[in-house]
Amino acid sequence: MLRAFLRAAAARAQSRSPRPAPDDDVLLDAPDDRLAPALVAAARGEHGPAAGLLAGTRENAEWDHRDRYATRLAAFARSRSEWLDTWRTAAPDDPDALLVTARLTVRRRWDSPARSELLRQVLPAVVAAAEAAGPADPVPWRTALDAARGARAPHAEFEQLWEQAVRRSPHHYGSHVAALKYLADASPTAHGECLDFAETAAQDAPQDALVRALPLRAAFTCLTATGTGTGASADGAAAVRTHRPRLDAAADRATALSAAHPAADPWAAELRNLLVYVLVRLERHRDAAEQLRLTGPYVTSFPWERDTDDPDPLGRFLQVRADVRAHLMTGAH
Repeated sequence: MLRAFLRAAAARAQSRSPRPAPDDDVLLDAPDDRLAPALVAAARGEHGPAAGLLAGTRENAEWDHRDRYATRLAAFARSRSEWLDTWRTAAPDDPDALLVTARLTVRRRWDSPARSELLRQVLPAVVAAAEAAGPADPVPWRTALDAARGARAPHAEFEQLWEQAVRRSPHHYGSHVAALKYLADASPTAHGECLDFAETAAQDAPQDALVRALPLRAAFTCLTATGTGTGASADGAAAVRTHRPRLDAAADRATALSAAHPAADPWAAELRNLLVYVLVRLERHRDAAEQLRLTGPYVTSFPWERDTDDPDPLGRFLQVRADVRAHLMTGAH
């Protein structure tokens, strides 16, 4: 982890318009400068930096950062939880420790074949933790939304949780992603409705808000549900043709949001990786190449882990990057 942090720092010190990183230099899920020290300390069993990081995001209402950092810390705690156990013992009512614990609770049950039953059992506790977080923080409610989706909660119950989240922050990206996933799960072929929801959220958001990338997430849902490659069903291909202008518009909107971030920015890496994925599926290889240049060495597990039976998101990214280069060399667009 420390090596990855140091390599990430070195990469950020390079040119603002980096050349594509060699295969050996790419970094998978590299933390940014704020998260990295918290993860390094957690590896030593120390919770203080993580506590300080999350407290700062809560006090400064940095909800998208808070959401992402809580997710990464909970993922780390799945295999190394000593620091979180110590934190909970020292401060059992700390809202930041409760947030990471709730996120970890949901994640551990998500992978079980008995997911729905297990999440139904813990949902009341997750909701109680969200209620205890105070009147401003939407991030614990995003965790409750994820738990409710996994528990296959009825629409009315999910909507109550959704109202709590958006009352606190109407443009919180994570809450909108959870709602978009719930819509897609409830009706796997309702791509138009998912795009409607995402486009409305993006239109109402401030210019620099991450939720303006929600249509890109809806486009990803559409593309992965129907398929556009070899062997795609006739109905699936027809659905993509029907929504093609909206899929292109989603990619264009996300491209504008990407342009607002510096090149080789770890924070923008997930947006750019997802944008590359969608652009390639839309056969916009020249646009994908530009996003590959901007993302630099930073690879994120999502979306590449969803695109292969082999759990090797880094290998899938490198394959796609090589394919994009080959398309450009042959004059394809």
